[in-house]
Amino acid sequence: MLIDRVKTFLLGDEELIKYTQLTNIPIVELQHIPELVYVNNRPLEELFSIQHVANEIKQRADVLVVVGVGGSFLGARAVIDALTPYFRSLNGVDIVYAGHNMSGAYLKQLLTFLDGKQVYVNVISKSGSTMEPALAFRVLKQYMEKRYGAEAVQRIIVTTDAEKGILKQIAQEQGYRQFIVPADVGGRYSVFTAVGLIPMAVAGVDIHDFVRGGKQSEKDFSHADVNANAAYQYALARYEMYRRGYQVELLASFEPRLNKLHEWWKQLFGESEGKEHKGLYPSTVNYSTDLHAIGQFIQEGSRIMFETLIHFDHIEEDVCIPYCKDDLDGLNYLAERSMNDINATSKDGVALAHEEGGVPVIKMQLPTLDAYHVGYLMMFFMKACVMSADLINVNPFDQPGVEAYKQKMLKLLKQEQIIANVID
Repeated sequence: MLIDRVKTFLLGDEELIKYTQLTNIPIVELQHIPELVYVNNRPLEELFSIQHVANEIKQRADVLVVVGVGGSFLGARAVIDALTPYFRSLNGVDIVYAGHNMSGAYLKQLLTFLDGKQVYVNVISKSGSTMEPALAFRVLKQYMEKRYGAEAVQRIIVTTDAEKGILKQIAQEQGYRQFIVPADVGGRYSVFTAVGLIPMAVAGVDIHDFVRGGKQSEKDFSHADVNANAAYQYALARYEMYRRGYQVELLASFEPRLNKLHEWWKQLFGESEGKEHKGLYPSTVNYSTDLHAIGQFIQEGSRIMFETLIHFDHIEEDVCIPYCKDDLDGLNYLAERSMNDINATSKDGVALAHEEGGVPVIKMQLPTLDAYHVGYLMMFFMKACVMSADLINVNPFDQPGVEAYKQKMLKLLKQEQIIANVID
């Protein structure tokens, strides 16, 4: 198993067995949930089609603007940031994002940034009615049409519902190329669809390896044997923490490029479980940076949280600490050791300190930070999320609270317009 162990410091074998009997979750049937099984049923032709469009964009564009919010962009951004260089794009194409906020300053500066560059736009929305990406796309659509004329049609890629929705209608009327968001796959579970795969492929991520990792993970965690199912163990550990009164789960890692993976995880669990006044609050930290910001609270503050620590044993790039003759900083004891090796040891020290300080720690390890294992980990979290939501008896696939604030926001905007028209 690629995740070698999930250590909770809480649940022994007897407790795990007890919880399998208590919860009565039909784990075997989880493999039939469309949200999760889609990755196994994708026709190979779709991956080739995605790769073909990605190759075209890489040949003809300097920038790809990904328009989306929530699950429409978080998954892709998580993978891209995890697997591409910190300071430049892997293949010369910049991936930038729009439609995830309503800042006029952000959008204005984005348009300025695009001037003088060759641009493609990938707008992602199942319905097309979500306010943030709809507004951004209206602005970008006008920009592309003014700049490219008829050619704009070839430079705008739409990822949306196969049969209905505002964006589907716009795509058909304008003649944009379309990719499908499966009707039974929600945004936070869509990273293995065209939603995530098109931007990833443009960024140079090996989407075939990514999907292959997801497929293996889906297979590994579809059975009911708790002792052999790390996803089930993780879900049970979360449930036990929740039952004991913990309010916050803190996802932590020691690699900065995993920051957006944290954000994807936060939406996955927060939107899936935060219903009916239930659920753990999902929060994230990136060490060692956040040790110097929130570390004091974690170590000695209110005992409201437990910690889930993810670690990749091997990261391709590294640097060794040089030997200094004068040793003024006193660091020669670390000379010739690599930064990644030092980082890994620091990880163990932090986990030990938190455990001794009364913060329960769940540890997850994967061998290599690459497309295959990131895909494996993301599917692991998706499987565990379904199990965890089922344990607290909430639907992991709806988001009624999201619809509530969408409706209030829309109502206020329309009221303001009515008032403005009366004044005029």
